[in-house]
Parts: sequence; C-alpha cells; structure tokens
Amino acid sequence: MDSATPRYETHGGWSDPKRYLWLYGLVVPLSPFLAYVLVHYLHLGLFWATGALVIAVVCPLVDAFARLDTSNPPENMLKVLEDDRYYRYCTYLYLPLQYAGLVFGCWMWVSQPMGGAEQFALAATLGIVGGVGINAAHELGHKRTTIERRLAKVALAQSFYGHFYVEHNRGHHARVATPDDPATARMGESYWSFLPRTVFGSLRSAIRYENARLGRRGKSFWNLRHNDLLNAWALSVMLYGALVAVFGWTILPWLVVQAVMAIMFLEGANYLEHYGLLRDKREDGSYECVRPEHSWNSNHVCSNLFLYNLQRHSDHHANPLRRYQTLRSMPAAPQLPAGYAVLIILALFPPLWRRVMDPRLLEHYGYDLSRINIHPRKRAALLARYTSAA
Repeated sequence: MDSATPRYETHGGWSDPKRYLWLYGLVVPLSPFLAYVLVHYLHLGLFWATGALVIAVVCPLVDAFARLDTSNPPENMLKVLEDDRYYRYCTYLYLPLQYAGLVFGCWMWVSQPMGGAEQFALAATLGIVGGVGINAAHELGHKRTTIERRLAKVALAQSFYGHFYVEHNRGHHARVATPDDPATARMGESYWSFLPRTVFGSLRSAIRYENARLGRRGKSFWNLRHNDLLNAWALSVMLYGALVAVFGWTILPWLVVQAVMAIMFLEGANYLEHYGLLRDKREDGSYECVRPEHSWNSNHVCSNLFLYNLQRHSDHHANPLRRYQTLRSMPAAPQLPAGYAVLIILALFPPLWRRVMDPRLLEHYGYDLSRINIHPRKRAALLARYTSAA
C-alpha cells in the first residue's frame, strides 16, 4: 500500500464520505471551457458568465435541497486525513486549471466576435475563478511546507492580491473579531463601506508587518528575494505582462475587471465571516484567545465543497493549521442561514443584509450590544434602535 494512502481499515472501517466529492470544486476553474461549449451549442452569450452562474445559481440551489452536513470525522482519524496527500493534490490541481482557464479566456476575448456585455460576462467567470483561487491560496498559505506557500502566491497572482498572503496570516488571524482588524466587518457597516476599508487597510497592514519582519532580520524592505509582498506582486506583473505580450493591449482592461471581481468576491466572504462579532477583553486590556464563536459557521454542503470547507470558519480560526478536510462543524458557533454564495449576493443590498443578519447577531449576544463590534458611525443609531428591544 502506498504510504500516502490512508489505512481506513485500522480505524473501525471509517472512510471519508466526501473524499471524491472534493473534486467537484474543479468545476470552477473549468468554467471558462464549459462557458465556451455552452455558448457554442446553445448560441446564448449569457453563458460566458458560466462561472458566476455556477456560484450564484447552481451552488445555492443544491445547498437549498441538500441536507446540512454537520458530520465530523472521528478524532482518531484526523491525523490520517491530515497526512493523506490526495487532499493536497485536489488543491494543487486547481492552479494549472486556473491558469489554463485564464489563458483560454484571453484567447476568447481576442478571437471571438463578442459584444461588450459578453466580454464582461467572461470577465465575471474569470473573476470567480480568481476569487476561488484566492481561497485556494488561503488553504495553501496556512501550511508549513515551502511548496504550498509558494503555490499560494501563484494562486494570488491572477487577482493581483499578493499582499493577502502576508496580511491574512500575520494580521487577520491575530486581530480577528476586534475593531483593529480591517477584515472584520462591524455591525451597521455596509459591504460597500467595508470594501475600501478592508482593501486599503489590509494593504497598509501587510506592508507594516512585512517591513517589521524584514527589519528584524536586518534586510531592506526592497529586497525582492526575501520580501513576500514584492515577489508576490512581481508574479502578477510578469503574468499580466506575458498575457498582454501574447494577446495584445486590448485584454488589459478585462484583466483589471476580472481582478476587481475576484477581490470583491473574496472580500464579500471576509465581510460575512465575522460580521459584528467581538472578542472580550481581559483585565490587562488584551483580547481573549480566538474561539469558535468568533466566526460565523455554515454547514451547507455544496458551497463547502467548492470552497474547501471555508464555511467551517469557526474551526479554521480556532485551529489555523488544520487542513480543510479535517475542519469540523461547530454547533456552538453562530450559524449562517445560507451558504457564502447567497450571503455574498445579499451583502450587495445592505437593507436586506441587515434584515437577515442583524437579528441573528443580536440573538447570538443575547441583545447585549456592549458585546457587539459596532460600526462607530452607526453606534448611536443602533443603540437607540435596539436598546428598547433588549
């Protein structure tokens, strides 16, 4: 038996029922090719947006009709699952398909008789591929192996979001569910006000963390070889330069569009993952350790398969090095009413978002507004609105 193959028979015959379902996640990087086939045979330009349709329509429909997946692997199987390289290959395979789809999309832009709406639809598909690619980078960037950390930067190059590699691991995980974290949304803060705050705040934070790290090692910030920001951004510059050199300058605006859409998708997930949640302070003024109740949890099966169990976010923050296949459902964590795809779309419409999520947030904290991370500019209005209800 290959050493990478888990020996399930030594653990009471248990096997992972989702073992081969993780491959469904590869539908996303394959969506540009699927889009071409659908447009070619159905003659409907709408299908250039196949990637977006898979995430925004197909995935929520499956989630709506499938049972919630609250099952967890047995404790004595966690090490076996962690050591099973098959699950790593599922994430590794995303990257070549991601880049094949990007090159194919660029070729489609310059070779097909597309109108502006169709070109935008294809950019939306590639944006979803890039956005989920940031999620693949998220999974890879948390690991200790050099190859996985390097692959994380490669996955981020399409969206030009290399600073995520630094800020997420060193900043977000340390400051999550506090007012200091640019990637933690506050109650009353709309997605549209959160977006610039998290994009620019995370960028500034990443520069600060990397500058401090290099300073401790006696190296200059401008050292391309050792600066994780500069070499990640350099990958994006080389990628975009190569694509423009091959396909021409006409693709550059669409490359920018797909990168913006990938970032919006990623930050949409950030917006909902910790919305309004707040860690308590100790007597010395420091924050308590991160616990499962400081992240929103979701057990919707299809969106978890597409996002490498990202929706089991409570366990991820409690155990950041744990691989996606071993992340557990946390019943004590606040629960989302739907999968990420539905809620990211809902976040685009702040009144609907507040109607759905604010009552759940208040219930989670027993209507004690002092325990909630409230947007400073909305504090007075929210206190006036909900104090009487409490």
